[in-house]
Amino acid sequence: MELRQLSFFVAVAEELHFNRAAARMCIAQPALSAHIQALEKELGVRLLERSTRRVELTRAGEAFYDRAVRIIGDVGLSMDVARSVAGRAARTIKIGTVYPATIGVLPAFLSRIGRKFPDVALHVTSGSTSDIIRGLENGQINLGFIRPVENIGSLRFFSIAHERYLLAVEKTSPLALRSEIDIEDLTGEKIIAFSRQNLSYSERYFSEMFETHGLTGNIAYSCDDTFSLVSLVSAGLGIGFAPEWTKDLPNRGFELRPVRGVDLKIGLGVAWNKEDPTASRDDIIDIARSLARPGR
Repeated sequence: MELRQLSFFVAVAEELHFNRAAARMCIAQPALSAHIQALEKELGVRLLERSTRRVELTRAGEAFYDRAVRIIGDVGLSMDVARSVAGRAARTIKIGTVYPATIGVLPAFLSRIGRKFPDVALHVTSGSTSDIIRGLENGQINLGFIRPVENIGSLRFFSIAHERYLLAVEKTSPLALRSEIDIEDLTGEKIIAFSRQNLSYSERYFSEMFETHGLTGNIAYSCDDTFSLVSLVSAGLGIGFAPEWTKDLPNRGFELRPVRGVDLKIGLGVAWNKEDPTASRDDIIDIARSLARPGR
């Protein structure tokens, strides 16, 4: 079994399309198929179910994918460790980020890193906090801007900011003219609420608040991301609670207002794998720490 076979398999598993995977790996599609077939023959199991319409992972393929990603990450991490011991600087810093960080802290971080290490390439990927944590664990990401997590195993995290949840109202709404709003003022309003596959702390907070104040019946629309919520608000379909970073969105059609009795803040911070010599360098962590700002 060759390392490149694992890389080819990971590409197919993530793309679920042989042509796209071949283009991604800069290899001809027939050659890619031959590598996957050779890998399956060596393992003695089918990793992929193929049809003329789609490609799917088998249960064995799903299990093998997780291990393959970890192996590839471990090899990359081992290379970084060897270079670090030999005194060679990292050639690429791979950064994972949740979207709110791209508005404020990420540009500042990239600017400072670029000045400090002008010869280092920077690669940025976006995703959820859980996606980024997996990337940190398997070596695909060096540094992550994510929501708060515990320091477990080799994962390390420190907070750099906290932002409030405020009421988003359409710009021409009478509520937009007020500097502060009472919860009772929402009684006659249609509410747009989050409804995610995995119940988040903020979603649970507002669900309980709506129930406590008899507002559950006012929920007219639901969505699973902040952009959809503020888009619905901007269209005049209702009101909804959004994190403070949305005030920096360009061409926004909504205003943010505090509501008395609503005191929810959401954190943002930096995470890394302490076994990763790239992320664990003091100068990189110090630059990240310098971004910390007091809660608003």
